[in-house]
Amino acid sequence: MLSRLIAAAVFCSFASGLAVGQALHIDALPAQTAILGQSFLLPLHVTGGTQPYSWQLVSGELPPGCKLNSHGGRIIGVPTTPGDYRFTVAVVDSSVPQLQAQSELTVHVIAGLAIDWKAPPKVQGNSISGSVVVYNQTSNDFDLTVVVVAVNEIGRATTLGYQHFKLPAQATSPIIPFASSPGLGTYSVRADAAAHRPGHHHSYRASKQTEPLKVSQF
Repeated sequence: MLSRLIAAAVFCSFASGLAVGQALHIDALPAQTAILGQSFLLPLHVTGGTQPYSWQLVSGELPPGCKLNSHGGRIIGVPTTPGDYRFTVAVVDSSVPQLQAQSELTVHVIAGLAIDWKAPPKVQGNSISGSVVVYNQTSNDFDLTVVVVAVNEIGRATTLGYQHFKLPAQATSPIIPFASSPGLGTYSVRADAAAHRPGHHHSYRASKQTEPLKVSQF
């Protein structure tokens, strides 16, 4: 009788192990957003199977600057290049035979700082004028500098506008106007924004440029 009970217990334990193993599954994740130059951490969660687990990248490309922790099941790092990154990860457990699951993931790496024309540059008489706005897409306050220049055919640059101010986290700047008379000629207008966090070395940059504009009258 005792031997039958022991056998039944062993069988139940073995069957339970099979049931857990058959349920190996990676929890689905929506597309993630990372910010250029900021620490990124994406934990990957798995259910079922037998611990410990082992992870690997099977296709696609992780954001440059990031790596997959093969034993911890985490994607960590500091993204260095903006863009959309789609990839597939796989996990295997420690059962015999091993069970495996795969999942496709997407990470959008954004620049953290963006600049756009509010009023695109245009020629009015002998002047070039317009305005820009800047977007802080990070969770940090910035010291921001914005410079707008007009560059002619021989590379001579004329400053059309300059602003320096603090831009709070997740904020859009006030409208930044610019206007100046650079002289006769054909000009490309370029707006540059540079931002940094006080006490940190990493800086954020964004730029916008027009097609050539012609100033033909005084």
